[in-house]
Amino acid sequence: MARAGRLDGVRLDDVRGFVFDVDGTLVHRTADGRARAQPGALEVLDRIRSSGRPLVLFTNGSHVPSEWIARGLTEDGIPIADHEMLTPVDSSISYLQRYHREKSVLLFGSPAVATRMHEAGLTIASGEDAGVVLVTHVDEVSMPALEQGARAVNRGAPLLTGSYARGYAGANGMIFSRGAMVAAAISKVTGARPKVVGKPSRIAVAEVSRRLGVPAKEIAVIGDDLGMDIALGILGGSRTVLVRSGISGAIDLDRIPERRRPDAVIDGVADLLVRL
Repeated sequence: MARAGRLDGVRLDDVRGFVFDVDGTLVHRTADGRARAQPGALEVLDRIRSSGRPLVLFTNGSHVPSEWIARGLTEDGIPIADHEMLTPVDSSISYLQRYHREKSVLLFGSPAVATRMHEAGLTIASGEDAGVVLVTHVDEVSMPALEQGARAVNRGAPLLTGSYARGYAGANGMIFSRGAMVAAAISKVTGARPKVVGKPSRIAVAEVSRRLGVPAKEIAVIGDDLGMDIALGILGGSRTVLVRSGISGAIDLDRIPERRRPDAVIDGVADLLVRL
């Protein structure tokens, strides 16, 4: 199995902006959902900030607005400013404002996300006449609501989803993505392929670059998931570092096509300190 614990041949001192995944990379969750910083995580973030370079944390969690997640991490002892936090809610709002501003949005998501979208000037639809269907995290969904979404898509509404990955690293293993379940149900009956607005997507690449004010090719993406974090970096031509502390910890990179491999592999984020 190909493993590494250092950044052989990969420079980070000339990188102009950084993107970090959260769960499995910077933090692990306890059974009650609280975040516990991984060894070296706080030092890495402080080192980057002190160098004057911007950073963002990009999680595919879309149950609440990003500033709520930043607040929760700060309460758990990982200080994160609002502008340093990104989720698919942010990238979907930017995308909708740019390409579908005049269309109403049928949202599968929490009331807090609906409020955030309304504050951004978007119209939340209540039925199948919606111009766009957007799936974020949702705790419960009814069959009539799924049918409304499917009918809207059949009428031509694009189907957007925050994530189409199976899940993410949790305190007791993988947490399945309910948003992906909903998007898959609508996709199955309509034949429409969901357009991802979170990780990994070109929409997310554009959002990261805009927030950092740095071209994607001058950014480093650090995360624990090959299919989301590393794929996001590869889409943007960014430098990529896989962290073995999360969901891809045991993966054998020798079995992964070279085009999907990270530029470097480390055991934990503390290994970044020697190159910052």
